[in-house]
Amino acid sequence: MPPKKQSKFMQPMKISDELAAVVGKGPMPRTEVTKKIWAYIKRHKRQDPDNLRDIIADEKLAKVFGPRKKKVNMFEMTKLINKHLS
Repeated sequence: MPPKKQSKFMQPMKISDELAAVVGKGPMPRTEVTKKIWAYIKRHKRQDPDNLRDIIADEKLAKVFGPRKKKVNMFEMTKLINKHLS
């Protein structure tokens, strides 16, 4: 049986310095980045209490989301994080 092809989500990726300040240095798989960013959000209580789908940027997250983004929907957050992976 041929070896199973590894999913793109499981392949280690380079991480920008801005994202590394939140999740740690890479390379690491996209799934690990997602897990670590959610751990950061929960640890620092960055979810909007009125709408848990919205993430309120602190100084580190603002560098990942963009300087004008004070609040980001969790679905938009995924797109913004992907810009910091290669």
